Amino acid sequence: MNDHKKTKIIKKKYIGNELSEKTNQNFMIFILITLLITSFIISFTLGRYPISFSQLINAIYLKVTQNGASNNTIQAVLFDVRLPRIIAAIFIGSALSVSGATFQGLFKNPMVSSDILGASAGAGFGAAIAILLSLGPVWIQLLSFSFGLAAVALTYFISKVVGRGNSPTLLLILTGMVVQALFTSFISLTKYVADPDSKLPAITFWLMGGLSSITMNDIKIVLIPMLLGLVPLMLLRWKLNVLSFGDEEAQSMGIDTNKVRIITITCATLLTASTVSICGMIGWVGLVIPHLARMIVGPNYKVLLPTSLLIGGIFMLGVDDVARCMFAMEIPLGILTAMIGAPFFIYLLLKDKRSWL
Repeated sequence: MNDHKKTKIIKKKYIGNELSEKTNQNFMIFILITLLITSFIISFTLGRYPISFSQLINAIYLKVTQNGASNNTIQAVLFDVRLPRIIAAIFIGSALSVSGATFQGLFKNPMVSSDILGASAGAGFGAAIAILLSLGPVWIQLLSFSFGLAAVALTYFISKVVGRGNSPTLLLILTGMVVQALFTSFISLTKYVADPDSKLPAITFWLMGGLSSITMNDIKIVLIPMLLGLVPLMLLRWKLNVLSFGDEEAQSMGIDTNKVRIITITCATLLTASTVSICGMIGWVGLVIPHLARMIVGPNYKVLLPTSLLIGGIFMLGVDDVARCMFAMEIPLGILTAMIGAPFFIYLLLKDKRSWL
């Protein structure tokens, strides 16, 4: 067999393997979309006020046709209470997962999560200040979002001043840890001076994360920053593949690494700060879900980011269903995500360390 025939055989095998891999990835995405839709529908029937599928279909029919509602209680539970929670849970899980996957690719570190640059701690401090000053829900969201962005901006500014252009990735991580610790201490100081009978419980409960008071207006407020963060990341996700090889390789391919790094950090920060501003500090989602997605579809960010988005939405929706159904009192989401995420993270470490690379 001559070299020409060998080359043809190798090309056919490569093309066949690539097509097979794409088919498997598309199939997995289809399965995840189906699971998300199924979870979305089932979540309407779960809660302290049980609603059957027939009642759900009838309520939707009455809502669409506007023929009036024979059962106002069901209408109120479905569309005023559960619908905002379900939509918010999907948005929050998706945003945190995409943000975590982006930071892991950007910093080439599997231990990085969505709050690595201090966005969650900064947003939590902003919300604590708003609660301490007895401000309304809108101001809580506004200050939380603003302080989250400010914390990341401070991280980036300090890393630039200290590093002077050298080792930007490592300096960002180290500076982010310092800024995160700084704002966490600010949160502790705010809780220390808060009224122990009213303000302190409110701050503590908000920081644990939850969707009990979420409304459609809250979702509308964060929808724009979430889209501003999500859409550019989806459009630029292929560049994360190149950045994962290092700055020199990326620059040799004509990619402005500094520009891409600023855009991705800004977009991922928008996603993190938006979620914290409406639901509090929820950990582990941005750390664990990207690894689970990587085990399913591989490290290619063209597929990894959409897969992380879908798995994150399914995961957070399931966690919220458990939070409002397991006990008589609702469990804060931050507690549940830690209880689920930490053991699962250890399981992933023990199962196959190679899947993290």
